[in-house]
Amino acid sequence: MTTTPIEALLAAAKRHGADHADAVFIRNESESAMVRKGVPEGIERSESVALGLRVFRGQKAASVSTSVLDEAEFDRLAEQACAMALVVPEDRFGGLAPDSMVGHFNASGLDLEDTAAPHMDALLARAREAEDAALAVSGVTNTNGASAGHSRTVIALGTSAGFMGRYSRTGHSISASVLAGDGALMQRDYAHHGTVHLEDLDAPALIGREAGERAVSRVNPSRPKTGTYSIIYDPRVSSSLLGHLASAINGASVARGTSFLKEAMGTRILSAGLTVRDDPRRIRGTGSRPFDGEGCAATALDLISNGVLTTWLLDSRSARQLDLRSNGRASRGVSGPPSPSVTNLHLEPGDLSAGDLRSDIKEGILVTELMGSSINMLTGDYSRGASGFMIRNGELAEPVAELTIAGNLRDMFSRMVPARDLSFRSSVNAPSIRIDGMSIAGL
Repeated sequence: MTTTPIEALLAAAKRHGADHADAVFIRNESESAMVRKGVPEGIERSESVALGLRVFRGQKAASVSTSVLDEAEFDRLAEQACAMALVVPEDRFGGLAPDSMVGHFNASGLDLEDTAAPHMDALLARAREAEDAALAVSGVTNTNGASAGHSRTVIALGTSAGFMGRYSRTGHSISASVLAGDGALMQRDYAHHGTVHLEDLDAPALIGREAGERAVSRVNPSRPKTGTYSIIYDPRVSSSLLGHLASAINGASVARGTSFLKEAMGTRILSAGLTVRDDPRRIRGTGSRPFDGEGCAATALDLISNGVLTTWLLDSRSARQLDLRSNGRASRGVSGPPSPSVTNLHLEPGDLSAGDLRSDIKEGILVTELMGSSINMLTGDYSRGASGFMIRNGELAEPVAELTIAGNLRDMFSRMVPARDLSFRSSVNAPSIRIDGMSIAGL
């Protein structure tokens, strides 16, 4: 082949009558090893290639995908897509992004590709070390296993408007899950870490020890009395609140009128002084990228500044619906159109330590795990199962489980108080978050 798959697909789309088109290419390679009681239980290696084409004929669009890298297949795929586009309804908000860049772009400067590629033996050794460390914690009685993995993904995007971009991303991960206690009182917990570069990954022994200590601390939980409490979300679960916020300010949801924050632009929805930032340019960020799913520039954006909502998450279609401009938040796979999403999202930390955040709580709850979800995005009503620890006179006390937290996200957002213990461990990160006056259903 003298052209790239992207260029060949775009040329085929033009031959078959497309007015405009874009194409995305994703190649993924991954290896993982899992051990249980020191014995390899799952060794996997996978390779996949996927190619997607979206064509426009007037204001009609269609998307198709394939895993076959053959120019003859590209011609058939383009013909199929162009034929499909003739019979679908018109979409007056569709089309390529008018703000897409032109030329060739890559991820230089973001440091998203690690040269380290551990062999399977190294992954097995890493998993064994994590499990051994977990089992060495006094009180741990069994193991669900430990795993280690490595991946490399290549993403390329091209449009008929002249954009052509490509970048690669690597990933390293390690996790462990163990049990503590016996019989009906047995409790499970885990620890996990994932990074772009191997040198940033937590040591296996650290992950294992964290999993073991978490499991042991949960043994013999009680249920709190039903009532109203001050709640602190541990950093392991506080990011879920940012996830709900991102859903509520997603431009597609706002345009459909299905968000409880659809009228909130320019108003204070968090406490004064709080900032929520999405930064696709974060060095070694797990969600970093040099351009979005439509070829638009990736730049940092304060979604909330001083507690005030300043913008929606927008791709080009939702931006047109709302009579705005895209802010480069389009995300896409190979089989459908783009949609708005976050990259590296975080809530800026506060001034208090985690201990100071709970110091004046006479009776409250530290939430360390959330289960299930009943979130009404039209009203903001919130209800989730949870477990964690009682807080008594500012100190952590006995473990609790089988409780339900209820409230309304709009009210919860306005009462959030963050600690200063922010760390970047995934694509959505938040410090410990305190919310007073939460309803708890227990005994």
